[in-house]
Amino acid sequence: MSAFRFAIQAFSADTPREWRDKARHAEALGYSALHLADHYIGPGPALKATGHPLQGLAAVPAMAVAAEATSTLRIGCRVFCIDYRPLAVLAKEAATLDFFSEGRLELGLGAGWLQGEYEAIGLTMELASKRVARLGESVAAIKELFSGREVNIDGEHVNLHGFAQVPETVQGLHPPIMIGGGSKRVLSLAAEQADIVSFNFNNASGTIGAAGVNSGTADGTAAKVAWVRDAATAIGRDIADIELEIGAYFTFVTDAARQTAEGFGEMFGLSADEMLQHPHALFGTPDAIADELRRRRDVYGISYITINDSAMDAFAPVVELLSGT
Repeated sequence: MSAFRFAIQAFSADTPREWRDKARHAEALGYSALHLADHYIGPGPALKATGHPLQGLAAVPAMAVAAEATSTLRIGCRVFCIDYRPLAVLAKEAATLDFFSEGRLELGLGAGWLQGEYEAIGLTMELASKRVARLGESVAAIKELFSGREVNIDGEHVNLHGFAQVPETVQGLHPPIMIGGGSKRVLSLAAEQADIVSFNFNNASGTIGAAGVNSGTADGTAAKVAWVRDAATAIGRDIADIELEIGAYFTFVTDAARQTAEGFGEMFGLSADEMLQHPHALFGTPDAIADELRRRRDVYGISYITINDSAMDAFAPVVELLSGT
């Protein structure tokens, strides 16, 4: 059973100093990592139609600044969309982040899902089957690039020839690879290829909304964990050797847990009890949340929890109670 660790996910800052201070503060509070997401469109009708929050900072430079401002905090992105930049460019940027952070990169990768963003930035969003196949080829190619060997890859989606990647990794074979998603295809791939499996909603609709939230209930998450276990077992991997991570997007440290959960449940057609047990939600006092996370680790095996930075201070007592246990 993996020990607990915790990360924050942040999207923006009003000033450069605020961003650096946020990273340092997360480190001082005992958080393991700071994550961004990989989104680009700013305010306007395109973003509004997706239901996604505004991300004010691009992931790569923000990760670099956070790494420079800290000494132990890991940096990551939940997750880089493999369609948003050529693979060799992403791999080079990742290797450089790992170099400058002295081995603190967690490399998150995903197949892409936010349809309105694809359209807004002029990209074609292909069928999920093609995107997941491309993700699989991309993960294999990134591992080969991090090997330091000259690459010669002829795939359906990835073609790289006649060069070796620099700088070389400082984390063994490659930085820890996180693969995130909510579909069976992505999570099965993650079970086969990832060091960290990141559970998300099934966002097949291409937007954020009730359908996605309802795909991440207790029963939905149990099914996702089963997909990971089955896919890992099929190739001889033990799921206990894979770190399981989840985003607790609805996190409220409060004495009014049921009342708060009931309000959120009404938005998504879920009962208060369903929201209280929802693996992407945490409601309650620090002690109650710690107990619930222990229960969930026993049930799902999930030990790596990411919360939004807005809850960073209120959640810090939970980090102190559980980190490393």
